[in-house]
Amino acid sequence: MKVSISIGAYNRVDVVGMVDYIQQAEKLGVTYAWSAEAWGHDAVTSLGYLAAKTEKIILGTGIMQISARTPSMTAMTALSLANLSKGRFILGLGVSGPQVVEGLQGVSYRGPLGRLKENVEIIRMAFRGEKVAYEGKHFTLPLPGGEGKSLRLDHPPCDIPIFLATLGPKSLEYTGAIADGWLGTSFSPDHPEAHMEFLKKGAKSAGRNLTDIELHSSCNVAIGENVQEMIDAHKPGVAFSMGAMGSEKTNFYNDAFKRAGYTDDALAIQRLWKDGKRQAAIDRVPDAMVTEFSAIGTKDMVRKRFETYRDAGINGLTLRLDSDLEISQRISQLERIMDLLPDRH
Repeated sequence: MKVSISIGAYNRVDVVGMVDYIQQAEKLGVTYAWSAEAWGHDAVTSLGYLAAKTEKIILGTGIMQISARTPSMTAMTALSLANLSKGRFILGLGVSGPQVVEGLQGVSYRGPLGRLKENVEIIRMAFRGEKVAYEGKHFTLPLPGGEGKSLRLDHPPCDIPIFLATLGPKSLEYTGAIADGWLGTSFSPDHPEAHMEFLKKGAKSAGRNLTDIELHSSCNVAIGENVQEMIDAHKPGVAFSMGAMGSEKTNFYNDAFKRAGYTDDALAIQRLWKDGKRQAAIDRVPDAMVTEFSAIGTKDMVRKRFETYRDAGINGLTLRLDSDLEISQRISQLERIMDLLPDRH
């Protein structure tokens, strides 16, 4: 089983201060480092810096928001990072959500899957070294009626893998059909059908198997004897995902938990959060909404959870550790985790 770590997310992150952690992770055999992009750090700058500070670890955007850049600029950025990292780059893309896209980027969130598809088609065209000429519903290049002409990017052709972070059924089908990898969240190995059913359907429609795709899932990990205390510590994150990650109308995280059988809980937590009753929302999170979507407990419990992820078809785990840990503590935790992983090599 391959292992990934994350850089950044929703908290302020000292990327320079994390270099030692990334380098130690590389020595321990961690395969990937994914840079997050929400409303703090962008997903690109840190990877350019880390490309010069690492040698083997694969660097990926987890994810680059498609609404924050034009497809051509995304392709140019990816090609530049592939060059800086000497081929150690993966382009992770996602649609984000209306809160960020419309609230922060100031562009319409309408038609997210259609925009994702057109982004991927234009980007792959650029990767192949072709002139970028495209006519779609969301993008037309060159701009009609303008003075521009189709251009070829000034990079040699490059086969950069594209991983997609998708959660909705149709988006999961699209991922199964065309992506090199999937960056999954809100995934429970106890309820894999909530995601895998749609990935398989998409793969089958394109004459592929799921084994043709790298299937990664994020996984909160905590090891210790104080199991209930660790479970309770992760409930605020679940409540935040149910209530704040998206609008009341569009929340893919909430929908994923519903498909896993937690409809009543997900809706109740969301309503409490939207009503400003944050502590009540946290208190409403049942233990299972933590334990079935993570690996928390004693060493034996965590080892068995990793095996459950593997048996559900996941071949890459993106580890989510306590963000409050000091770097030395994270490294120590990572060492313990690596010893518990099945089929690590």
